[in-house]
Amino acid sequence: MKLRSIIENGLLRFFLISSVISLSGCWDRNEVNDLALITAAGFDMVSDEKIELSVLVFIPKGGGSSDQAMESGNGGASQTLVRSAEGKTVADAMAKLQEKLPRKIFWGHTDVFILDEELAKKGIAGHVDFIMRHPTLRERGQIFVSSQKAKKILKLMPPLERDLSEVLKELSQHKLGLNITTKKLAQMLIGDSGDCALPWITILPPENKEKPKQTIAYITGTAIFKKDKMIGIIDDSVTRGVLWLRNEILLGVITIKPPKTDGYISVNVLQAQSKLVPKIQNGKWIITLKSVSASDIVQNTTKLDVSNPVVLKSLEPLLAKEIEKRIKKARNQVQEEMKADIFGFAEAFHRKYPDVWNKKKNRWNEIYPNVELKFDTKCHIRRQGLTS
Repeated sequence: MKLRSIIENGLLRFFLISSVISLSGCWDRNEVNDLALITAAGFDMVSDEKIELSVLVFIPKGGGSSDQAMESGNGGASQTLVRSAEGKTVADAMAKLQEKLPRKIFWGHTDVFILDEELAKKGIAGHVDFIMRHPTLRERGQIFVSSQKAKKILKLMPPLERDLSEVLKELSQHKLGLNITTKKLAQMLIGDSGDCALPWITILPPENKEKPKQTIAYITGTAIFKKDKMIGIIDDSVTRGVLWLRNEILLGVITIKPPKTDGYISVNVLQAQSKLVPKIQNGKWIITLKSVSASDIVQNTTKLDVSNPVVLKSLEPLLAKEIEKRIKKARNQVQEEMKADIFGFAEAFHRKYPDVWNKKKNRWNEIYPNVELKFDTKCHIRRQGLTS
């Protein structure tokens, strides 16, 4: 028994020592001080053969000099710097950019990608391929098209937020315009129509003209793409109609003017859902937009007593009419004029009529501009506010 105990103890020690030896440890660790943390990236067209990659590098507090903090305009709470390099592709430019940075480029914190207008008009598929293919880039990063060079936008010094990536990320979450991630963009590019849309940003004129960089870029509309090439822009009011068709309305204020009275009534849309219902009848392709919304009155400058249920009920058809007006405006510009299917009509018909779609998909560019849009809009005003 004593010999057996000695053998068992020896085997136990052997296995313990073996397990310790086999541990991999931290041989491949990456220290924060060795990394260049990229929070935003911009792609600018330099020529037909070259693009410029610009990155916004975040330096943790204490990681940079006071001069850098002063240059960033953020009072030293955090520091940022912008570095750029040119190349034939994004990957080529990144390799050259690494030569200019003493730290290893780390894409894991990149929340924002900006494409300049010139590059967007030439085609974005190749650049999206880099974003989706790179192992450390986030698929949920927000992507934008800018009227100015992306490099210029990255150099802005926002008065409130840490840097420009925080500004654009917060604005996207408000859902007042399109909120497009790199993953969603890739899905649109390989979708049934191949058309897509991205939020359009421009620089807000600074309050202090002596400090032109102390401002932000903000979303002012939507860039429309036919396949992967930008073909036009719609403003923010038309974008609201696009959001209804895409079932992406989160918040919004709608103002209506009741008949036979002076003044206006504004409602805050708190909940909204919409659905595309396709139908092919006698060779005619029809889409019905079924939408339901719930709103609260936030301002009443009329003499109407909105506490009266009859009055409140009479306002709901007016609200529905205003919503349909916005949607028709979006349809006219995007479907009839630009002929770009950013609403998802192709996917709706494909789901309901797969056999017909497989036969007709090659003619979708001819069919789409003539698809008839109908409405089934239901609006409910839940509350009239605290005053009467």
